[in-house]
Amino acid sequence: MTLASPKTTARLFGDQRGTTIIEFAVVAPVLLLIIIGGMEVGHLGYVKGITRAALQVAARDSGLEDNNASQAAVDAKVRERIKTVIPNAQIDIKRRSYTDFTDVNTPEDFNDSNANGRYDANECFTDMNGNARWDQDRGRSNSQGGAEDVVVFTVSVSYNKIFPLWKLVGQPSTNKISAETTLRNQPFGVQSQQIGTRICP
Repeated sequence: MTLASPKTTARLFGDQRGTTIIEFAVVAPVLLLIIIGGMEVGHLGYVKGITRAALQVAARDSGLEDNNASQAAVDAKVRERIKTVIPNAQIDIKRRSYTDFTDVNTPEDFNDSNANGRYDANECFTDMNGNARWDQDRGRSNSQGGAEDVVVFTVSVSYNKIFPLWKLVGQPSTNKISAETTLRNQPFGVQSQQIGTRICP
């Protein structure tokens, strides 16, 4: 076996050709991930903005007397506006109605007979939403309510990310966002006060 001369060895170690390619191969994946991540974050912010805008318009429209009975048409407009940006979006729209703002996200009243601070299956309660069971939230589900009722309007959107590469780094391939607003219906009539039904299991 013939060994390279010291002069040849020094020349080989001093040769810088090709180092740029190696450096680029190391830096490129990280740079690409930063660029893709930035685009995904920007797109997510844009979708959130579109969703919130569509929600606000729909919530205001829903509170008017003319639209109170045609919620399907209002929901269709929300879906249409979001799908102009995200055609493959899965959109879920929910409403909960209450008599007053103070009722929002509050549980139904019950007799805490054993004073443990929570509802037990054998305790009497006031059924405010008409489903014949005690609920942590007294709101009437999937209901726009009536005149002067308070409505919590929620839109949830799920859609595929722009780049299908996120599974390679252990991330989900879909984005899920949700927007919510609380508004009072217009006073187009006399508000129907919810008294509730007393139920004792």
